[in-house]
Amino acid sequence: MTAAALALAVLALALAWPVPILLGRATWPSRSPATALILWQAIALAGGLSMLGALLAFGLAPFGDNLFSASVALIDGAVVSETWHLLALGAALLLGVHLVLNLVVTVVRSEAQRRSHAQLVQLLSEPMADDPRSRIIDTASPVAYCLPGTLGSVTVFSAGLVEMLEPDELAAVIEHEKAHVAQRHDIVLVVFRAWHTSLPWFPIAYRAQREVGILIEMLADDRARRTVDDAVLARAIALVGSGSSADARLAAPTEGSSPQDLRLRVLRIAGARPLSTTLEALVVGASAALIAVPSVLLLAPALIQALAG
Repeated sequence: MTAAALALAVLALALAWPVPILLGRATWPSRSPATALILWQAIALAGGLSMLGALLAFGLAPFGDNLFSASVALIDGAVVSETWHLLALGAALLLGVHLVLNLVVTVVRSEAQRRSHAQLVQLLSEPMADDPRSRIIDTASPVAYCLPGTLGSVTVFSAGLVEMLEPDELAAVIEHEKAHVAQRHDIVLVVFRAWHTSLPWFPIAYRAQREVGILIEMLADDRARRTVDDAVLARAIALVGSGSSADARLAAPTEGSSPQDLRLRVLRIAGARPLSTTLEALVVGASAALIAVPSVLLLAPALIQALAG
C-alpha cells in the first residue's frame, strides 16, 4: 500500500505540473483538437484519481495490504495511532467532498446563469425568419454565441453581425455555433471550470481550462469547414472577433476568444495539417493508460490476493 501511495503521488505530481506544461506548449494539439481534448480530459481525471488515491493508500496502509481489506478493517473499527496516516485519510475525505461539491455548485450556478440569460434574450430579441431556434438581438456589435440547454438550445446573433457578414460567412458562423450545441461543449467547459475553481492555487488548472476552451473553438471551426471554404471561415472568425464581445460574455464562456486565440484559429485554418491516424491512436491509447494506471495501482493488490486465494 505504501508503494502504491508513493507511485500515485509521483503520478499526481507529474499530471499537476510538467505534463500539462509540456502539452500546453506543444504545437500538435491544434492539428487534432479532438484527440488533444481527450488527452486533457484524461489528464484531469487521472490527476484527480491519483491525488485521492495517494492519500487513501497512504492513510489505509496500516489497516491492511490492499485497499479492500484495509477499508474493511477500518469499517470494523481498527485503530491506528500514526498521526500522518490519520491526516491522510482526513485529507482524502475533505478533498473528495470539496471536488464533488464544487462541481455541483458550478453546474447549478452555470445553469442558473444560462436560464437567466435565456429569459433576457427572449425579451430583447426576435427569432430568425428561417430558424426559430436562432435569435437576433438589436445591437451593432458583431455578436454570435449559443445557449445550450437540456430541453432546448438557442443560438444568438446580433443585427450588426448579420449586416456585416456575407451569406456564406454567416453560414460559417451558424455552423460553428451549431457545433457547440450538438457536441455539448458546455458540459466539458463546466467540468474544467469546476476543476479550476476547486483548485485555484494550481496554475495548471487555469491553463487546462484555457487550452480546452481554444480546442473546443477549433472543433467547432472544423464542423464549419465542412460546409464553407476555409478562406470564408477565416474571414468570418476575424470579423466576429473584431468587435466588442461584451454582450456575448454575459452568457458564453470567453475561453478561446482572446485576440491571440483568434489569430491561432485563423492561422490553423490557413495551413495546419491533421495528425496521422497512427499518432492519433497513440495519443488515445496514452489517454486510456493514464486513466487505467491509478485504478490498477489501487485495485491490483486486492485482485491478485483474491486470485491467489
